[in-house]
Amino acid sequence: MMKKILPIVMIAVLIVSCKSNKETSVNGDNSMTSLDWNGTYVGTTPCADCEGIKTVISLNDDLTFTKKTQYLGKSTDVYTENGSFSWNKAGNTVSLKTDEASQDYFVGEHTLTHLDLSGKKITGDLADKYILKQQGVDTLKNLPWKLVELRGKSIENAPKQPYLILGTADNRVSGNTSCNGFGGEFELLEGNRIKFSKMMHTMMACPNMAIENEFMQVLEVADNYSVVNGVLNLNKGRMATMAKFEVDYFVN
Repeated sequence: MMKKILPIVMIAVLIVSCKSNKETSVNGDNSMTSLDWNGTYVGTTPCADCEGIKTVISLNDDLTFTKKTQYLGKSTDVYTENGSFSWNKAGNTVSLKTDEASQDYFVGEHTLTHLDLSGKKITGDLADKYILKQQGVDTLKNLPWKLVELRGKSIENAPKQPYLILGTADNRVSGNTSCNGFGGEFELLEGNRIKFSKMMHTMMACPNMAIENEFMQVLEVADNYSVVNGVLNLNKGRMATMAKFEVDYFVN
């Protein structure tokens, strides 16, 4: 009798084991385990009494986050929150927690979707406005590069923060010199070479034009670039770096 029972028990154990492994595999395949979710997400969400809420969220491997927001058309202030976040049981949603409140976001492929108070996706005509897009780690284009150093000197006493954006659509460069807005064309070549051309800027006068003049001169002669630890360097030949930039999503 025991000889007949043992094979049945063994088959039952195998079935349960296979089912358990299958369930584990399914449960393990989620945003938390299969996506490169750590990084920075950017977007502008709807606002009841302003033009929109510019939002930048950075999720870190150690389950901490930094969230920066700016109420466009209402204030130039940037509000910063730091805290920790946790995943839900399904592994597809994170809850950002601070001392005052928490907010849930659905984690998708290179996206972070702001959820409503009940933890559901917002629907309607404005649904897409609640989706923040992940920024590429090594991205060069379509980022607001803030000028932080010019010919070895930190940027100080500028009428306005100088920056540049290298656009992908038509290889146009645009930005601010610290006084005037500027635009032109750029070309990326092999060997991290770069060339700016057809540069133009507005003609407004400012008390301090030194930064503008030097910035424009750098763009005229720069012929190569490098991106090291999130810092963009513009160089000429093998000379010392002429200009250094850091990404600042609120600079413009």
